[in-house]
Amino acid sequence: MARLRASGLILHAGDLVAASVLEELRALAPVEAVYGNADEEALRLVLPEERVVEAGGARIGMIHDAGPRVGRERRLAARFRACDAVVYGHTHLPQVERVGGLWILNPGSPTERRRAPARTVLVLGVEHGEIVPELVTLS
Repeated sequence: MARLRASGLILHAGDLVAASVLEELRALAPVEAVYGNADEEALRLVLPEERVVEAGGARIGMIHDAGPRVGRERRLAARFRACDAVVYGHTHLPQVERVGGLWILNPGSPTERRRAPARTVLVLGVEHGEIVPELVTLS
């Protein structure tokens, strides 16, 4: 929670599940989010399926479901051409990978690890357009 309170911006790649969770996050820091497949209708009405946000001089694309594993990075690069990074969710499997000049980022999940070895979040340091991702394993 301390890291969330200290952040300048929270990015959420979907599956907040309930609008109350979005409000809890907004009480900690500004939030940019997209809806996920597990989100209630109230969230689908107020959140977009995809978006691009600007932070620290970088453009970051966001989407929940990036599709099948095969070709994912290529599809994301084509979909978010003018971005420095793309954050996606859905798989609950962390990914921190630089493909060409584009960061492909999946924070995993802080709550539902599913097939991932641990619960995780991503912290992005962004300054003057440079992105430095840090995958954080939660206890």
